[in-house]
Amino acid sequence: MSEPLLIRYMQPLITGRRAECFALIADALAADMGAEELLCDVVWPAMVQIERLYRDDRVNMATEHMACRINRVVADQLQPRLRTQPANGKRVIVTSAESVQEELGAEIVADLLQADGWDVYLVGGGVPHDEILALVGQHRPEVLLLFGTSPEDVPDTRKLVELIREVGVCPTMNIVVSGGIYNRADGLWQEVGADLFSPEARELRTCLRDLPPRAPHTPRLGVVKKRRRRRKGAGAATALRPAQVLEAVPVM
Repeated sequence: MSEPLLIRYMQPLITGRRAECFALIADALAADMGAEELLCDVVWPAMVQIERLYRDDRVNMATEHMACRINRVVADQLQPRLRTQPANGKRVIVTSAESVQEELGAEIVADLLQADGWDVYLVGGGVPHDEILALVGQHRPEVLLLFGTSPEDVPDTRKLVELIREVGVCPTMNIVVSGGIYNRADGLWQEVGADLFSPEARELRTCLRDLPPRAPHTPRLGVVKKRRRRRKGAGAATALRPAQVLEAVPVM
């Protein structure tokens, strides 16, 4: 049996071989793999693997940046191919940390939510709190999604959540967090005052579909747990061993 697509994709991704990565995705599309499956089971876990390797000093910044930019091109090409649902009348503002990986993760989530019918406002990283607050007041979204907060930004994120709740500009809005330090530090989402945490794109998308409006002064909603089941097929998300993802590149 051939190697899972994720492993075959990681081999050129980690050495910056753009054409090979693009050809693998093109072949998968030609074989009738869906854009959502490719985003959630190939691009997303590849992004997570690269971020982990960089955080552990197993690859350098050049490798991390090249891989991220390849993934961004692929994600942009897949976005128009996502199956779209009718507009659901709901709005979401998506912010992120400033790193290239976290902004990519926020973009993928934004694309998936837009395909689900959400009216999406993707802010990205580095936006001052007062401007985010003003945007919330302007659009009054059902959800503010804070994606990929870095460890050093946790205190500021907590202040932003406190500011939004203190001002009360949109009291029924849920504040949801995902990615970054939240995926590594159990319970941190509660410490920053969020209403909900989900670690993965597909589960986050599913959870937000039926998320009720926030009732002020009520307990937070909870956590969407990671699913442990394995998916069969070439596009299945695979937990890669370091030897598999690093076989074509020396440890930095």
